[in-house]
Amino acid sequence: MTEGTRTDRSGLLLGQFDQAREMAQVRLKGLGDDEYLWEPVAGSWSIRRRGESPTPRAYGPGEWVLDRGVPDIPASEYAEVARQAAGGMAVSKIADDWSVSVDRVEQVLAHSGEPEPDETPVTTIAWRLGHLHSCLAGQWEWTFGERRREPRLLVDFFPSASVALDRFWDLIGRWRDGVAAVTEEQLDTVGFSQYPYGSDPDDPFAAVPAGANLEYIHHMAEISLIRDLWRGRSTTSG
Repeated sequence: MTEGTRTDRSGLLLGQFDQAREMAQVRLKGLGDDEYLWEPVAGSWSIRRRGESPTPRAYGPGEWVLDRGVPDIPASEYAEVARQAAGGMAVSKIADDWSVSVDRVEQVLAHSGEPEPDETPVTTIAWRLGHLHSCLAGQWEWTFGERRREPRLLVDFFPSASVALDRFWDLIGRWRDGVAAVTEEQLDTVGFSQYPYGSDPDDPFAAVPAGANLEYIHHMAEISLIRDLWRGRSTTSG
């Protein structure tokens, strides 16, 4: 263990976040607009001008919106839904969190065996970064902010990689400052975060930054892979 390393809950959460942020900042250096908006395959999800998205629930407050499809529970979340139900969460609440019907939740809970792999769309770097920005902005607003604004209308999406990154790094700095100021008692407080899209209101707050770290790490890994594919595209074409 490095001398001075914190091993309390906040310290572990913040240390993990800081290391992931440092790695992401290195990996995202030099990101250009063409790469940021590159669609690796036909039908990729991205950010698009309002009115040009082929997806039914694209959102955003400005000229550019983030592609978003019909609501569903992905197979990767079946186990989490089962844990929530086993822990006493009402099926109707789970359905509300996922914007699906009660019948769909019951179908997931009744599933046995290995679920079929999700047929998820390939996404651009712009989409992944915009999705992360939108989620964290909503969690900040409903944890440390006024807890009243619609989370999906908090972030303007931009076709400029440099603008999007500058705003994103600023947001995650504010998120980290908020988490760093949380007390041990608040870490154990159920509903300290009231972010409406998910289980935050039903969880002790310690689970919220832990989940945010997981979301951040896995999406940044995906972004890094897209950068690798972009760099190698000229050697595999033709």
